[in-house]
Amino acid sequence: MFFCSISGEPPQDPVVSSKSGHIYERRLILKYINDNGTDPLTGEKLEESDLLTVKANPKAAPPRPPAATSTPALLHMLQNEWDALVLEMFALKQQYNSTRQELSYALYAQDAASRVIARLIRERDAAREALANVQAAMGTTPANGAVEDVEMAEENGTQEGALPKEIVDQIDETQQNLSATRKKRKAPAGYTSTAEVKTFVATHTIPSLHSASPAGMTSLAVSRLNPSQFLTGGNDKIVQLYDKSTDKVLASLKGHTKKVNHVAFREHEGESTLILSAGADKIAKIWAHDSASSEYIPKATIRTHKGELTGLVVHPTNSIFALSSLDKTYSLHELSSFTQVYRSAPGEDAFTSLAIHPDGALLALGTPSSKIQICDVRSGNIAASITPLDASPFTVNSLSFSENGYHLLAPDSPSSVAIWDLRKMKTAHTIQLGEGFKVNKVVYDYSAQYLGVAGSEGIRVFAHKSWDELVRFEEAGDVSDMVFGEQGKEIWATSGREVRIWGLPA
Repeated sequence: MFFCSISGEPPQDPVVSSKSGHIYERRLILKYINDNGTDPLTGEKLEESDLLTVKANPKAAPPRPPAATSTPALLHMLQNEWDALVLEMFALKQQYNSTRQELSYALYAQDAASRVIARLIRERDAAREALANVQAAMGTTPANGAVEDVEMAEENGTQEGALPKEIVDQIDETQQNLSATRKKRKAPAGYTSTAEVKTFVATHTIPSLHSASPAGMTSLAVSRLNPSQFLTGGNDKIVQLYDKSTDKVLASLKGHTKKVNHVAFREHEGESTLILSAGADKIAKIWAHDSASSEYIPKATIRTHKGELTGLVVHPTNSIFALSSLDKTYSLHELSSFTQVYRSAPGEDAFTSLAIHPDGALLALGTPSSKIQICDVRSGNIAASITPLDASPFTVNSLSFSENGYHLLAPDSPSSVAIWDLRKMKTAHTIQLGEGFKVNKVVYDYSAQYLGVAGSEGIRVFAHKSWDELVRFEEAGDVSDMVFGEQGKEIWATSGREVRIWGLPA
């Protein structure tokens, strides 16, 4: 064992002086030579060329520090290594179980596909044999010899102006039923009052959701049937279902290859709950709740669009949903067969946001050119086009209809929002939020009494009609999405990897 003549400790990179024969740590003796030019012990002139490297073979591990040589210290080190080993084994088991589930599903899907193919081949062979028997009985032969297989090209879906009649009838019936009640409807009994909203404080924070890299959540949806459960979509390409009452992740749903832009529930009595998502990878995915296993299993992947998906809404009929995309089109899909029933013709602008009227007859689509298109769901025709006056071009990244159907909430600049009166197609009011505020999400509550704006400086809630600011929550920082809770008694928001909830003080 060598010891450095300067530090007295075992050297990591030992060298020996050819003049004095003393052992030194290389970095220490080189620093001394640069400062003094002599041997530190003998005072003789010494240069770097006079140092010889001591080569140990095999290379020995550096000695432990004195603090790690005692029995308690060794036991502590062994305990730390054992804990790390146990955690690693636990992570490996989780990965192993996840891989087994994915493999099981892949094998099941492959087996089902093989059975379908085998059945189709049997039916084809039977049809060929029957055709051959008929031809033999009639004394004719096929013109081209053997019957050829028919290739069934995948259809791109029903195009503009061709929404199936049964779906149009559903939309008309839903519109009539909803419009007859919503205009006269008042806020439900026990709904949060303006005075109560002003007293809202932070009541709950759920941290560390989704992956740390890439961090951040992009979208939020709260269950209507089970208000303690909510969905989040993240930059980590995952959709998470979380239960606030138990503080547990109920499902982590994978399948996207880029960030998830939007998530939604489809909850309808008598039918299984569906989870929908739309991503920057141009696809939408659907999972269904399996009552037997209490898990969500993949049901469909929608690959209709050629550009990033920017909007996802479930229609009030609960039988169809809509998607908007940067490819300048939007589409409608059935939730029973997951087939496309309509796709719009390409427009002049890409679509950057999507909202549906509470009656289900109109769609609002935002664009990067400040323009908002309002389309008739049944015909696909543009019913109206609105643009803020004297506004520099900006991206309309969020839209929200009021529940009574009379107003549309939308940004009219990156740092202000406008309330459009749809009866007059004019701006009823504009709310300035300050130059530093960048709007990320706008939303009306269920009673149409309040409207919320989420952005780079937190959340602000305003009263409808009076336009007074009721409350603001700046501690959340940059908020990507927000939702009003049941009875308006809570406000939910996503910020970074956290879901924050504000409500009445305890």
